[in-house]
Amino acid sequence: MLKKLFQSFRSPLRKPQQHVRTTPEVLSSSQHSLQRSQFSRYAVNIVERLQTAGYQAYLVGGCVRDMMLGITPKDFDVATSATPEQIRAEFRNARIIGRRFKLVHIHFGREIIEVATFRANHPIDDDDEDSNQSSRNESGRILRDNVYGTLEDDAQRRDFTINALYYDPVTERVLDYANGVHDIRNRLIRLIGDPQQRYKEDPVRMLRAVRFAAKLDFGIEKHSATPIRPLAPMLRDIPSARLFEEVLKLFLSGYAEATFEMLVDLELFEPLFPASSKALEDNPTYTHTLISEALANTDLRIKQNKPVTPAFLFAALLWPALPARVLRLQERGMPPIPAMQEAAHELITEQCQRIAIPKRFTMPIREIWDMQERLPRRSGKRADLLLENPRFRAGYDFLLLRESAGEETDGLGEWWTDYQDANDSGRRDMIRDLGSKPDATGQGPRKRRRSSSGKRKRAGVDGAE
Repeated sequence: MLKKLFQSFRSPLRKPQQHVRTTPEVLSSSQHSLQRSQFSRYAVNIVERLQTAGYQAYLVGGCVRDMMLGITPKDFDVATSATPEQIRAEFRNARIIGRRFKLVHIHFGREIIEVATFRANHPIDDDDEDSNQSSRNESGRILRDNVYGTLEDDAQRRDFTINALYYDPVTERVLDYANGVHDIRNRLIRLIGDPQQRYKEDPVRMLRAVRFAAKLDFGIEKHSATPIRPLAPMLRDIPSARLFEEVLKLFLSGYAEATFEMLVDLELFEPLFPASSKALEDNPTYTHTLISEALANTDLRIKQNKPVTPAFLFAALLWPALPARVLRLQERGMPPIPAMQEAAHELITEQCQRIAIPKRFTMPIREIWDMQERLPRRSGKRADLLLENPRFRAGYDFLLLRESAGEETDGLGEWWTDYQDANDSGRRDMIRDLGSKPDATGQGPRKRRRSSSGKRKRAGVDGAE
């Protein structure tokens, strides 16, 4: 898969051309594999009701793209000529959301269908802009996007050709304005319009290109990939709360390991995680291995339908930047645990300026890291008290992750694995044995001989089975 992803800069299959037509290529039911029965019956019902009311309406974007690729969509979106207020008038279970980009959510029990009014491109002349509908900042980034337009306008302002496909479940036709079907068949991510301008309008599109390439195992078309590296710093201007949501999409979709490789390759990782990017430069083998191992575990758990938590994920992404900070504080005379706590606070505070990690995750991150200083301290009753700690399992899993990345812990992970398996008598013997081989803290374990198969238990990235 990674080999395919790193073909980002391959030449396009034909010369660059205008990809959006005013008249779409129309694929009849005999020319594509889609069937209305494959789509959410609620989404189909919305399209039918809007059309009956005199509006244009289509299923659009990711659900059409994924169905063409044989992937089950996570959600179903509708695009229509009706305004949000007109949509709400047709559906009592509809709710208008958003200010920057006004949408309608129509609720059917637990299922929500998102309905968007056709959008148009923003006026080129600032004097033509209505700040209540459309606005940009000095760099060209769109701040408000409520300029409504025609179906043709809507197709032109969509980000990628593969997302500009409109399916009419009534006639079972697909409207393709941007050669999206061609790019799906050739497994290419291609921006609609001028890539540099489109990225400047919304730098998050660079992250979306990576996410789709990783998810679909597509390459990024040459002209769409070329501007990414020079424009990557623009991500620093994106609101930190929005970047948190985007990072969750990047790393919790089941393709995190491949996504990480692409982010690093396209220089998008540094604007998101500046301290970790510096650690990747200073200690590349360890940092890359630890993050990749954590992300591979994340992907595996998602594929196995096991729970994951962003706390463990962010703990792993940021950890390589932490030890050097702890060491600096210890060199100033601060004891190990306070040094860990102070360095963790400093690192998380800096990171939250880029990505607004909520407190419900930053607290567990700090507790997981704090456990790394406490797990070596096992004498007396400390080991049993640590086992009772609600963060023990996550801390233990994180210790094993560090060891798998090459950290030398004098067999600490193995000791804790044995201790969990041992009965009361065996645990007492293990605590007594600690004094026979002290480490730098006077509490190091005696290394036990084990079979090659071992008994290590790895719960994965959420710290609990």
